[in-house]
Amino acid sequence: MVSPGRRVPKRRLGLRHWQLCDASASTGYTQRVANPVQRRATYADLLDIPENRVGEIIDGELITQPRPAAPHARAASRLGMELGPLDRLKGGPGGWIILDEPELHLHGDALVPDLAGWRRERMPELPDVAAFELAPDWVCEVLSPSTQSHDRVKKMRVYAREGVGHVWLVDPSAQTLEVYRAAGGAWLRSQIAQNAEKIHAEPFSELELDLAALWER
Repeated sequence: MVSPGRRVPKRRLGLRHWQLCDASASTGYTQRVANPVQRRATYADLLDIPENRVGEIIDGELITQPRPAAPHARAASRLGMELGPLDRLKGGPGGWIILDEPELHLHGDALVPDLAGWRRERMPELPDVAAFELAPDWVCEVLSPSTQSHDRVKKMRVYAREGVGHVWLVDPSAQTLEVYRAAGGAWLRSQIAQNAEKIHAEPFSELELDLAALWER
């Protein structure tokens, strides 16, 4: 185990320069690549990231973090199950393709939201690709204490730029769901719910979402 604050060569992590390592990957601590020559990260850098970490590129910066902790993963998994009828051509309203952790390549940025959805009129069928260059219509980020500022600011800025219509922010610790709607290049928070509330949340207003299912253990 690497002691807190100790600098280790990135070659031990499969990366290229130097990186400040946290003592415990289970905390959700986000690691940023310190680049003394200010080289912009590229998609090729993502290939060097260990399999137990998630990597993203925003504004030329490579950001890595551990795989999500159990409450985070549980909330994301349960939300995908709740929205399942939207992705069924039979036995549900359909109209959407919804994926867990798709890799998005958006004009130089590479993001991995917890869930994302495309309307079928824009993506009639699922393409056989490793990463998507077509921006989703809906994105959900499940927040953790160490990543929520990153999710709320940098990632939402990219989603606004790319024309994503709605963003959901799910916070398992606070047991809240925030619903944001795109409004002229900015974000308008249109709905918020918490604990065991039931909500018809846009853009999926035809479904009643039971928030208690997201926090259930």
